[in-house]
Amino acid sequence: MSRRRIGFWYRFAAVLAKPPLVVLFKRDWRGMEHIPQEGGFITVVNHNSYLDPLSYAHYQYNTGRVPRFLAKNSLFKGGFVGAVMRGTGQIPVYRETADAVSAFRAAVEAIDKGECVAFYPEGTLTRDPDMWPMEGKTGAARVALITRAPVIPVAQWGANEAVPPYAGIKKIRFFPRKTLKVLAGPPVDLSRFYDREPTAELLREVTDVIMDAITQLLAEVRGEPAPAQRYDRRRMLPRGRREPGARTAVAGEPAGRAAGEEAAVGQEPVSRVAAEGESA
Repeated sequence: MSRRRIGFWYRFAAVLAKPPLVVLFKRDWRGMEHIPQEGGFITVVNHNSYLDPLSYAHYQYNTGRVPRFLAKNSLFKGGFVGAVMRGTGQIPVYRETADAVSAFRAAVEAIDKGECVAFYPEGTLTRDPDMWPMEGKTGAARVALITRAPVIPVAQWGANEAVPPYAGIKKIRFFPRKTLKVLAGPPVDLSRFYDREPTAELLREVTDVIMDAITQLLAEVRGEPAPAQRYDRRRMLPRGRREPGARTAVAGEPAGRAAGEEAAVGQEPVSRVAAEGESA
């Protein structure tokens, strides 16, 4: 199979979600030509609003290549939302359990079948004070090295202006209408990492390359330069105070390892079915 059909459930979800998005928001969509028309691929997307998965899904739905998201398993449990998640073929992530690797196995299988799997490499909404992408997790890098599928970086901005991250309902502002900006870039060239042992250091380097590509696209979308260093939430102090140098180096800077990062992560060779259980 070269590509996944959109299917009933995805079309049904689009019927529900697209009208309010069209009414409430303007759109500035660019880079659709970089979305492959055939074959499996990965998209890696920044995350700065609870609303932006809908913004990005709307964008990619209109390319004819629907994404399969990795989402927390609780969303799949019963009810209408669970039915939609299962019906549209999203991939459950069982965090901090022995089943965590099943999400990466399912992602690899989906890509091998010619589908698109979407990763939010940060693993959660950005904590960066200025809403730039923060340090990424290595799940997307692992799957990319296993499958050698194209990795398409995507930057988005605008949903956060209507629904700011971690903001209460009183701070939600749909009017005046905001513009949902989405920009996809050309595939990230990871060929120099193929056929090398996937150590923790290599996976971190691949992840940094991926995050650099997303950050550079977001700088273009925002029309302002990205910070010289990337925010790293693992270097936060217990009471939420940021340590000096809590950003880590990004484009053009040496990539530093965060203090306390698990030394054992990624030491074993990557197999077709094994990947670490960190969130996507």
